[in-house]
Amino acid sequence: MPQTAIRQEKYRDPNPVVSFVIRRFFDRVRAMVDGVAPRSVLDAGCGEGELLRRGVLPAGIPPVSLDLRLESLADARNTAGGGRFVCGSVLSLPFAAGSFDVVLCLEVLEHLDQPLPAVHELARVARKAVILSVPYEPYFRIGNVMRGKHLSRLGDHPEHVQHWNFRTFGSFLSSVPGRVDLVEAFPWIIACCHLSNR
Repeated sequence: MPQTAIRQEKYRDPNPVVSFVIRRFFDRVRAMVDGVAPRSVLDAGCGEGELLRRGVLPAGIPPVSLDLRLESLADARNTAGGGRFVCGSVLSLPFAAGSFDVVLCLEVLEHLDQPLPAVHELARVARKAVILSVPYEPYFRIGNVMRGKHLSRLGDHPEHVQHWNFRTFGSFLSSVPGRVDLVEAFPWIIACCHLSNR
């Protein structure tokens, strides 16, 4: 199954519990973005444009949406609209240092064989903050099992190659300069890295 289909599946899930946790996740991301009060935003790994579609990004600030997959960018442009769309990788962002007040990278790092270079690259192009999210393990897998997903893998998503909990994700982000605030948004962890080197 293509990654785009897998990523969109949960957003269309009619289960009210799934809808609630997804809505709460985006509410917490929105609060973090609002706390930074950005004037420029990069959505790195934007997928099909869920942040745009749900109004998570500040109104009146056209974001730059970046994804590795052209089909995801086409979906984002067609259904969410707004801003600029760029095909590129989080491992080599086509932007100058300090190009954006806030850089978001949600549900991406767990797919990467080498996520730390991606985090450093995201921090390179950010001025104020980098906001990241990853599945909160083992709860993300438990939730998948409860929904009957990926049972042969004990709930582990077939494209996830990294797995974190609060302690290990905080430790993983220790090389990012500045203060890192971790927030639980079950079954995800959201991190806001307030950069001190800008």
